[in-house]
Formats: sequence, C-alpha cells, structure tokens
Amino acid sequence: MFTEEDYKLIEKEFEGLRVNSRRRCADEEQYQLVLKAFDFANEVHNGVRRRSGEPYILHPIAVAKIVVDEIGLGCKSICAALLHDVVEDTDYTVEDIQRLFGDKIASIVDGLTKIKTALDDNSHTESSLQAENFKRILLTLNDDIRIVLIKLADRLHNVRTIQFMPEYKR
Repeated sequence: MFTEEDYKLIEKEFEGLRVNSRRRCADEEQYQLVLKAFDFANEVHNGVRRRSGEPYILHPIAVAKIVVDEIGLGCKSICAALLHDVVEDTDYTVEDIQRLFGDKIASIVDGLTKIKTALDDNSHTESSLQAENFKRILLTLNDDIRIVLIKLADRLHNVRTIQFMPEYKR
C-alpha cells in the first residue's frame, strides 16, 4: 500500500510533466489524452514499488519527462512513455491500449514491448546477440523512430537509478 507521502510524491512528480505536456500538446483534446494516460498508468501500477522502494509510477513519469523535456517529443509519445510498461507488467493487452488510446499510441507501446524483448533476449551468443539486437532496432526504426527514442529514455532513466540494482545486474 502507498502512504500519504507516496501519493504526494506522485502528484509532485506528475505536476512538472503536466505543465510541460500542455506546451507540447496541440490542443486540449491531446492534453486530456496525456492526463488519461497518466490516470490509467497510475491506476494499474498502484501499490507497486521499484527496487528503490519508491512508487513504480515514478518511473513512467520520469521516462515521459525525458521524452518531453530532453527529447522534445509530443502528445502521443508522452502517452506511450507513461504506458510503456503496462502491457509487459499487467494483464492489459495492446488491444486494450488501442481501445483506450487509439491505434498510434497502441502501436508505439507494442513496439516498445517488442524492442524490450529483443534487447533482453539472452538466447544467443554475445556477438550474435549484439548483431540480432542491432537488426531488430533498425527494423523498429522503420516502424516509428519514436519507439527507439522512448526506449532510450527508458534506459536512460534506468541508468540514472542504477544504484538501486544489485551489483550483478548493473
């Protein structure tokens, strides 16, 4: 369960993203979609914590902040960043994301799930794994460059919080 402090921290972290998202969204409808994506991700990750002990939702918020503040992507990318772990970590499917957020956001989330699988696949030798990963990333670039950019934001946030990982995983 989350404490009152956890909920305040989530709201504080989302506030910065909320302000910057408004600037990147073309209209009120897009902005409302970002709020909907946050509410949905916050609900499905409710009660889940990262290794650091902080609420899990802070990770998607941080990834979305990198996407908007450091990379400069727009509404659909912000939504996909907020939703990037939903399919992987919950019982929700890409079809659920499509029904709730539309085809493009679902396509990006699907691509993020697939690229994660490609990057985390350990069934190859080291050199063939590296070549296979590079090939999959290039194929993903053909689908939508935003997938790779959001995945880089995800990995960047993971590196920024690597001190909470066990030594063998670093």
